[in-house]
Amino acid sequence: MKPISIVIIALNEEKRIGRLLSDLVGQSYRHFEVILVDSNSDDLTLQVAKGYQAHLPDMTIHKMDQRGVSLGRNTGAAIAKHERLLFLDADVRLPPDFLDNAMQALDDSKLEVAGVYRSAEHLSTKYKLGYSLFNSGLYASQFFFPTAVGACLFSTQRVHKELNGFDEQIELCEDCDYVKRASKTWRYRMLPASVKFEFDPRRLEQDGYFKTGGLYLKANLRRLFLGEMRNREIPYQFGHYEH
Repeated sequence: MKPISIVIIALNEEKRIGRLLSDLVGQSYRHFEVILVDSNSDDLTLQVAKGYQAHLPDMTIHKMDQRGVSLGRNTGAAIAKHERLLFLDADVRLPPDFLDNAMQALDDSKLEVAGVYRSAEHLSTKYKLGYSLFNSGLYASQFFFPTAVGACLFSTQRVHKELNGFDEQIELCEDCDYVKRASKTWRYRMLPASVKFEFDPRRLEQDGYFKTGGLYLKANLRRLFLGEMRNREIPYQFGHYEH
């Protein structure tokens, strides 16, 4: 079976990083390494993560002096030793068969870059409806203007290097820019709906359900008509969520 490098970016995630690492310990697919890139956290994220190294012996931890989503992902990819890459945020959750199903889907579809739908299985009806609408947008846009959720995104070393990684000048929708550029050379698709990840709703709860949806709708409409945002046209702060 093909090995995979899992790059996790974290910033002050002491309450959540253990959940994701526990999910990785419980994966039925075992051919992976974990690269945790800490964006100079102020809390106990690193200490919690180190507690899982005995259970994830192929895990390395890298602490950055600077903060940045794209910087963290690019740093992790540079350390990765396997061709297949999976980028994860520290506050996602994965079912035990996630890697098994995802790797099979990637092989079946011959995809190098692929997005993953969000699951709202354990959330309220409000979130189920919202996530369903969001996933529908991901499905429709993949054919003409690819968008993605960087919290769970598959790529390869070949693609990442040819793209020069994530654009570190972009603060909002850097993941969408990544797959849009990738789609010009490689076929980009969402994995089947049977392959999903769970996304911590704290971001929606803190910033507001409708406000967050409106922000990303506005951002992607701007991208569609005016291009990428490299000059804080729509301000966004990495790691501003309450912990």
